[in-house]
Amino acid sequence: MTEPRITINGTTLSVGQSMTVRVAIESLAADLGANGCGDDEHGKQMTAGYLVRIHEIRELMRDMK
Repeated sequence: MTEPRITINGTTLSVGQSMTVRVAIESLAADLGANGCGDDEHGKQMTAGYLVRIHEIRELMRDMK
């Protein structure tokens, strides 16, 4: 798999660093899908918001390859 090109504060990450960011994002997405951020309304809103941002980041990473 080709890793996305990710730049943070002007520094382009290495392949290994980009892979670490990608895997961390996917791990968070899996945890949110399984556990969420709580069963109350605030937790549900937080979970939904995080998942929307993750979807946006996934789209950006796919476009960067």
